[in-house]
Amino acid sequence: MEIPGHQLGTGSPIKIEILETEEDLYNDFARVMANKVRENNAADRPTTFIVPVGPVGQYRRFARLCNTEGISCENLVCFNMDEYLDDNDEWLPLDHPLSFRAFMDRELYSRLDEDKRIPKENTIFPDPHCPETVLQRIDDLGGIDIAFGGIGINGHIAFNEPPEPGEDVPPQVFKNLPTRVLSLTRETRLINSVTCARGNRDIIPRRAVTIGMKEILGARQIHFYLNRRWQSAIIRKVVHGPITPQVPASFFQEHPDCVLTIASYVAELPAPQLQ
Repeated sequence: MEIPGHQLGTGSPIKIEILETEEDLYNDFARVMANKVRENNAADRPTTFIVPVGPVGQYRRFARLCNTEGISCENLVCFNMDEYLDDNDEWLPLDHPLSFRAFMDRELYSRLDEDKRIPKENTIFPDPHCPETVLQRIDDLGGIDIAFGGIGINGHIAFNEPPEPGEDVPPQVFKNLPTRVLSLTRETRLINSVTCARGNRDIIPRRAVTIGMKEILGARQIHFYLNRRWQSAIIRKVVHGPITPQVPASFFQEHPDCVLTIASYVAELPAPQLQ
């Protein structure tokens, strides 16, 4: 789609915010999180987030804001989007270099001062053996305040992958898919190998457990952040293309409060160039 960066979002129900640098994006992400927790603390109500591993640069910043500004996360509940699984559909062990659970503990949960930490029972990862408990817990808490995340090269959100060629999934069915175990597409495994394994696709797991489309689209607000240059093409399909399971994030167009905050280089046209 030949849509210039300054026209991204024009005529779309999705709000686009363009920040100059990647650092600006992480700082904004951390501040949005901190402000929401502070707001809900003042109103004496819990805060509920869906949170990703990707983008990731916001978590140390968020922990520092909480520690330096005296923001308690005692009433924060984080539903972690997803986790890789081994060949037996078990969570990767905590000592695996790609464990999302270990990563989140290193980058966020253990960095909060002890008197401001999120209770362990409030750092929730989808369980491959009982994925339905995610939606039950969300319902018990009265819903999700903000679903945070990024968008995959094929438009996936969390690990909600588009249907494979020849697989027909009606839009109404797709957008109501719940938390579940699934196989990752070749596109996802390849781009993830580039971003976190120096192109070693063999180390990228083939299976994962993911929070569903239903849980993400049911959040009161959706606020996703795009920090990768290769997202320049997919953002145009998400914001201005048809709503289709082939681009899972395109269902954001149906949400009443969706914001995509992107780095300026993501807004650039995805023009081909040999280098």
